[in-house]
Amino acid sequence: MRVRILIASVALGASASWAGAQTPPPLTLAEAEQSALHNHPQIQAAEFGAVAATQVVRESRAAYFPTVTGSISGADAQSGSRIAAGGLNNPIIYNRVAGGISFGQLLTDFGRTHALVESSSLSAQAQQENVSGQRASVLLDVDRAYFGALRAQAVQRVAQTTVEARQLAFDQVNALAQGNLRSGLDVSFARVNLSTARLLLVQAQNDTERAFAALAAALGAPAVPSRELAEEPVPTAPPADSAALVADAFRQRPELSAARLSADAASSFATAESGLKRPSVVVAGAFGMLPYFQPGISDRYAAVGVNVNLPLLNGNLFAAREAEAMARARAQDQRVRDLENQIRRDVQTAWLNARTAFQRLDLTTELVDQARQALDLAQARYELGLSSIVELNQAQLAETQAQLDAASARYDYQVQNAALAFATGARR
Repeated sequence: MRVRILIASVALGASASWAGAQTPPPLTLAEAEQSALHNHPQIQAAEFGAVAATQVVRESRAAYFPTVTGSISGADAQSGSRIAAGGLNNPIIYNRVAGGISFGQLLTDFGRTHALVESSSLSAQAQQENVSGQRASVLLDVDRAYFGALRAQAVQRVAQTTVEARQLAFDQVNALAQGNLRSGLDVSFARVNLSTARLLLVQAQNDTERAFAALAAALGAPAVPSRELAEEPVPTAPPADSAALVADAFRQRPELSAARLSADAASSFATAESGLKRPSVVVAGAFGMLPYFQPGISDRYAAVGVNVNLPLLNGNLFAAREAEAMARARAQDQRVRDLENQIRRDVQTAWLNARTAFQRLDLTTELVDQARQALDLAQARYELGLSSIVELNQAQLAETQAQLDAASARYDYQVQNAALAFATGARR
């Protein structure tokens, strides 16, 4: 007997351990955010774009370094042949096989390459700010989806409680009607209320599934790791004025920093384009050997020289490129101004929404208390026969709506607070 009890205890303990191991721990908001930052494809795409932008800087800097080319050439010419058409170079062709190296080095282009490097470097910094902006956007989506899922679960719990309460009320009214203490009309009203509550529960269950699907998409994952979400503390009240928030946004918003860097990059590129009309000085050289050569030429060669390139006429191409770059730089400056106006509006709107959502917290709590008192009074009046079931139904509907508003108010404020943090650039 003792052996059987021991075996049963071990089996129960193993089952409990297995069940505990199968239940994932609640997912916290911090864990959800970290998961999105590591896995979301939009962030990874932005990071690859930033890496590509850094390579453009290397491409621009390449002009500072020498270019070296190795060549192997061979030619077999008809005796006494000359190239008579197609070029102005020396027309003599010698029989030969040769190998050699040629090189070139820019000495100066009077600042054009420097301006190009500066422009590409600023563009790379702007792209890095875009990565920060994409991270902030993903974090905002995660916060919205996370609190949206919590809100949907809270609404579903209210709907479930409403169904249970109205089922009990229907059973009571139906029992009273069978004892001829209530009319069939009361039963019909109670049945309608119960059906309404069931419809509310079905819709709430659907909304919960949609909320978790949205959370999975915000995480950049095929599914949410856990259906249990940890509650987050309610943030403190938003500041009394939005002026400081606007100043923070102008200093912290990555989109604005990226736009300003892009404007500086456009200005540097315009400077580089204006340098097209200036000369450039290049040193070039070549050396090599001829294992097989025609008599009369040396078996080795070497030469070095300096070229000064002076742009004279090109159909106003350089002037047009400079004018285009200047116009684009000025357009970018105006985009910065427009973005500042949009950010100022977004911060003020987010602040107003957060302030209103915070005020709703206390108001919805008071509304629930008042609705419960009204429901208790209506229930007592109905049981005493002092009122009809219509009054009771109205009190039940008002109490359910108050509970729904209260369930949503907390998470609405958390969402609005996250939106305010995004608008001020606090999330990066």
